[in-house]
Amino acid sequence: MTVTGIREAGDEGRQTLLGELQGLLGGNHVLTGIGLEAYERDWRKRWHGRAWAVVRPADAAQVAQVVQACVRHQVSIVPQGGHTGLVGGGTPDDSGSQLVLSLQRMNRIREVDADNLTMTVDAGCILQSVQSAAAEHGLLFPLSLAAEGSCTIGGNLATNAGGTQVLRYGNARELCLGLEVVTAEGQVLEGLGGLRKDNTGYDLRDLFIGSEGTLGIITAATLKLVPQPAATLTALAICSSPERAVALLRLARSRLGATLTGFELMNALSRELVARHLPQIAQPLWPSAGACPPWSVLLEQSDEEGPEHAQRRLESLLAHAMELGLIEDAAVAKNLSESRALWHLRESIPLAQAEEGLNIKHDISVPVSRIPGFIDATDADLARAFPGCRLVNFGHLGDGNLHYNVQAPAGVVAADFLAQQEAAINTLVYDSVQAHGGSISAEHGIGRLKREELAQRKSPVAMALMRRLKSALDPHHILNPGRVV
Repeated sequence: MTVTGIREAGDEGRQTLLGELQGLLGGNHVLTGIGLEAYERDWRKRWHGRAWAVVRPADAAQVAQVVQACVRHQVSIVPQGGHTGLVGGGTPDDSGSQLVLSLQRMNRIREVDADNLTMTVDAGCILQSVQSAAAEHGLLFPLSLAAEGSCTIGGNLATNAGGTQVLRYGNARELCLGLEVVTAEGQVLEGLGGLRKDNTGYDLRDLFIGSEGTLGIITAATLKLVPQPAATLTALAICSSPERAVALLRLARSRLGATLTGFELMNALSRELVARHLPQIAQPLWPSAGACPPWSVLLEQSDEEGPEHAQRRLESLLAHAMELGLIEDAAVAKNLSESRALWHLRESIPLAQAEEGLNIKHDISVPVSRIPGFIDATDADLARAFPGCRLVNFGHLGDGNLHYNVQAPAGVVAADFLAQQEAAINTLVYDSVQAHGGSISAEHGIGRLKREELAQRKSPVAMALMRRLKSALDPHHILNPGRVV
C-alpha cells in the first residue's frame, strides 16, 4: 500500500480556502497565479511542479491555522524551507492542487543560552545565520554543509542533514535537543526544552527529525552548541587509492582522536570539473604540467590547546603518513584564508558538476572499512555496463558517506543519457551498496526521487511500521503526500 494525498478539493472549496488564508495571513503572504517559479522548481532543476498557492506564515500559530483550514477543505500541504533539497521532497507535484507552505518568514533567533550551551531558533533561520549567532557568543553550532548560506534549520532537521563535521559532532539529529512542531491536525506540540536528560515516555522529537515534513511541520528547534575550538587547521593530502585514504583515516583517528573533525575524499574527476568550470578556484598540489592527482583528502583538526600545538600534531601526522607511504604529498593551510580556499574547492564540486550537465546522483553510505571494495567493484561494473561513463566520487569518507555520481560519457547529451540509463545505473549502484552493507540514502533523504527504491529495498516490516506511523500521525494524509512512503 502506498500512502497518497487526501481527496482533492473542488474549485469552490479552494476559493473559500483562499479567502480564509488571506484573512489569516494577509494578502501579501498568500501568493497565487504567475510568479511562483521559485517555489515550484527544485535546486537541481529536475523537479518542476505547479502550486495551487504559496503561503508564508509568520509563526507557529499561523502555521497551525493554515493546517486546520487545509484539513477542512481537503487541500494537501508541501512544507518548504530554503528549497535546497536534492530529492524533490519540498517541490509541489504538477497537479496544481497542492499548497506550498514556506517557512522563510519564520527566521528569529529566539534565545541563546550560553550556560546551557543551547540556542532556540525558528525553523526558517538560515543555517549560516545560526552559526553566526552562536559565534557572537563565543560558541559553535557545528552543522556545516555547502548550502549553509541558503538552507534552513527546519529543512536540515526534516532531512536529518549531515555535512562535513559528522565525524565529530554527528548529524542534525544529534545537534537537536527539542522541537516545536505543528501536527497534521493543526495542533502545536511544544517541546523546546533544552534538556539533555528527559526520560518521560516516547521521544517524539526523533519521530519528526528525518521525516521530511510527512508527519508534522517543524516550526522551531532548540539546538546544541559547543565551545569554539582554540585552533582549527585544515590540510590537503594526495593518496594513490581509496585503500590508502582509509589507512590515513585510521592513522588520523589514532593520532588526533576527537580533535579530528573532518575527513573528505575527492577523486580526480571531481577536481577536474571544478578546474574546468570554476577556474578561479585554487587547485593546490596539482602539478601545472601533470595530471590531476587520483585521490585527494581534505582533513580538518579542531584543537583545544591552541594553534601551535595543533600545527605540531597535524604536521607530525602527515610526516608519519608520508613515511608509511599512505600519502604522496600534503599541504597545511597557513591561515584562515587558505583554509577557506581548501573547503571552497571541496564544496564547489556539486556546482561544477551541475555546470557539466545533468547527472545521476547517489548519496550513499557504506561502512568505512568496505568503501575501497565498494569503489573498486562498482567502478568496474559501471565501466563494463556503460562504457565511457564518468564517475564523480567525493564525500565524507570519515563517516562512510559518498556522493557517488555518474556523468554521461564525453560528447553524449546528458539529458538523453539520464533518460535512457538512470534506472539501470541506479539498480547497479544500489545493488552494490546493499552487497557492501550500505544505505541508499545517507544525508539527502528519500523525497520523491527514492520513494519507490525505498519500498523495494527496505525490509517489509520497516515499511509497514513507517506506513502505520504515517497514517496514525497524519490521518487525513495531508502533509507532503507522495514523499518517503
